[in-house]
Amino acid sequence: MKLQDKVAVITGGAGGIGLAIAERYLAEGGSVVIADIDRDAIDAAVARLARGERLLGLRLDVTDSASINAMIDETLRHFGGIDILVNNAAIFDMAPVLEVTEESYDRLFNVNVKGAFFTLQAVASAMVKRGAGGKIINMASQAGRRGESLASMYCATKATIISLTQSCGQALISYGINVNGISPGVVDTPMWDEVDALFARYEGRPLGEKKRLVGEAVPYGRMGRPEDHVGAAVFLASEDSNYVVAQTLNVDGGNWMS
Repeated sequence: MKLQDKVAVITGGAGGIGLAIAERYLAEGGSVVIADIDRDAIDAAVARLARGERLLGLRLDVTDSASINAMIDETLRHFGGIDILVNNAAIFDMAPVLEVTEESYDRLFNVNVKGAFFTLQAVASAMVKRGAGGKIINMASQAGRRGESLASMYCATKATIISLTQSCGQALISYGINVNGISPGVVDTPMWDEVDALFARYEGRPLGEKKRLVGEAVPYGRMGRPEDHVGAAVFLASEDSNYVVAQTLNVDGGNWMS
């Protein structure tokens, strides 16, 4: 029960890694707010986890400051405070560098960078006002550790998340708020099926081939699964990580070494 009586907000929490973390946080004694843009997915996740008063599902658009503030206000009304933020909401897109559009650029940076930063800022402000410290976990990616020719803008957004984790970690630790990150590798979620379809389009591959190849290339021997990331998420949310500041932990089966 490493998170007994702690309150966690998980953005993008209605599926994939976010939902797996929500389930584990509840099992560790915490209360969880699943904050997601998809109302139907929120309702399905809440019904699946079924933890009564310890679980709250709220619609959140991270690109809208009013939506962020409304989610925080409702969380504070329901639980009284926020101890943990998992900054997980993100989208993916890809195209050759010469074909990247302003629309795609704006969507990626609005959700993955602007949304993540201003959610962090708003939650950190609530934590500072409360005066009890907190833990903030930013979800990065191995794509933020290197360039990829077909995913230049996505890589740039995740590199920014790693950089923001460092800067915000330094800035907020004086308030007792630890900011750290998790950098997944290739993870078998519905989003990767969309990624595979884009690779099939741009590389002329049959559907499923890219997903199979990247899984085989992971030193561990397979793609990651959402549940592979929950141990790191519990560690970074618990007192065990009190002396860990501004770090981004690779959880990728050995795919990237840094």
